[in-house]
Amino acid sequence: MTLGTLDWKPAIEHLDLVAPPTARAISAWAAADGDVAQHVLVAEIDPDLADTAALTDAYALPPSASANCVLVAGRREGAERVAAAVVRATTRADVNNAVKRLLDVRKASFLPMDRATAESGMEYGGITPVGLPDGYRVLVDARVTVPDEAGELVVVGSGLRRSKIALPGALLARLPGVEVIEGIALS
Repeated sequence: MTLGTLDWKPAIEHLDLVAPPTARAISAWAAADGDVAQHVLVAEIDPDLADTAALTDAYALPPSASANCVLVAGRREGAERVAAAVVRATTRADVNNAVKRLLDVRKASFLPMDRATAESGMEYGGITPVGLPDGYRVLVDARVTVPDEAGELVVVGSGLRRSKIALPGALLARLPGVEVIEGIALS
């Protein structure tokens, strides 16, 4: 498998390269879906290059191959509602409109970094939709799930800054708990 200059390997065989919650999620998902073992890949990277722009430049990745995962929250009638929004790196999550409406809250805000990392068990710059806590909605922009000029694979975090996961967008759409939503990303 070739995407950029990274050495991609089956994630199920290299769970040491992903955060513990991500490893548990990949293992459970692979047990339920035979495509996961073959098509969810992981590659080691320089942790200083984990941010999308640096990653794209350093490893010759097409800009739209990466997808960013941001954690947002809002309150309604005293109850907090948390979600991950996953959008292509060439877009940005429409937190103030689309995500806010989906959460049915008056105001949606990004989770503070310390809280996002503590609750997810993942490192900042590596947060991924794979392995988020139960109760988090996972909202994936529909454009992430279909091939584009970068191909069918989408690069997401691994839960750690020192690696990335690549998988077909259509397989990401089948991750348990994912909701594929049209229009949660702004171009």
